[in-house]
Amino acid sequence: MDFLCDDKLISCDTGNVIVAGWTGRDPAAIQHHIDELAALGVAPPSTVPLYYRVSAGLLTREQEIQVVGGGSSGEVEPLIVIDGGEIYLGLASDHTDRDLEVFSVALSKQACAKPVARDLWRLSEVADRLDGLELRSWIREEGAPDWTLYQEGTLASIRPLAQLIEGAGLEVMAASGQAAAMLCGTLGAIGGVRPAEAFRMELTDPVLGRSIAHSYEIRSLPVVS
Repeated sequence: MDFLCDDKLISCDTGNVIVAGWTGRDPAAIQHHIDELAALGVAPPSTVPLYYRVSAGLLTREQEIQVVGGGSSGEVEPLIVIDGGEIYLGLASDHTDRDLEVFSVALSKQACAKPVARDLWRLSEVADRLDGLELRSWIREEGAPDWTLYQEGTLASIRPLAQLIEGAGLEVMAASGQAAAMLCGTLGAIGGVRPAEAFRMELTDPVLGRSIAHSYEIRSLPVVS
């Protein structure tokens, strides 16, 4: 997959993709997210955080994804990309099949495409202010003309990215010459987890006044029995 960093094209063969789950820094926030999903019938995790391996082909920059049925939803997340010995920070949505999640979180992660933004920042350039970086997402619900704020917070709500990189073994992969990507966890949903017709997300660096953004439409395919 190709990315842009400082207007330089980075062609990254991300053969290893990980979705980190249950990564909240505040135990109360983790429990809030667990309770959100429990309301949908999802069993609590065996430990936190958890690292789910998914197919590399799920990463996409398309502006429309197709899902089976109407029970999926997006989640804004910081994205770590490691390639050529450099660590980059980007933006992704862990779009997940909530109906399947009731039976298996791991399988639900594999069932949907993971939209990612085009732009990356070098992690070293923002390492001294990671906690102040802002994450937001909006949804356009069925029949609604406008966007609704869906998630909002800072990376201070998520475990330190260095801890997640170590826990997922990304540095070991990088040392062996493998490129890798990891979605690093999300924020609680305002008004509860729910599907939508479209999803928009943004990562903002308020110090430099710059943002990474992406949006996509969700097309639901019929469930055939």
